[in-house]
Amino acid sequence: MDQTVKIFKTLSDPTRLRILALLLRQELCVCELTAALEMEQSRISHQLRVLRNAGLVEDTRDGKWIIYRISKDKKKDLKFIFDRLIGDKLMDLEESARDYKRLEESQKLNLRNCPVSIERRSV
Repeated sequence: MDQTVKIFKTLSDPTRLRILALLLRQELCVCELTAALEMEQSRISHQLRVLRNAGLVEDTRDGKWIIYRISKDKKKDLKFIFDRLIGDKLMDLEESARDYKRLEESQKLNLRNCPVSIERRSV
């Protein structure tokens, strides 16, 4: 029961839901999440730490980068929750649509391969 409560508490934060919505689409680094959500790196890092502690997100190192993704054992459950609660309306939500658009724009800039970037700091 404690783990279930922890997961629901984790899902109760709008920023964490926005992060999960993006991560359900693809693996991302902190710099990409920072650009998509227009938030400071420290705030994104804190939210990722909460998601990781709840077992919803896992990370891997890729050189200097830490790449985040939905935990393999939770991805199906999170997709189910998002589909049942939000359904196809996720892209209709203005905030989510803006997040996805900013993510696409930031990926065109290829932030992971910028030679020097303040966003390069990892969690």
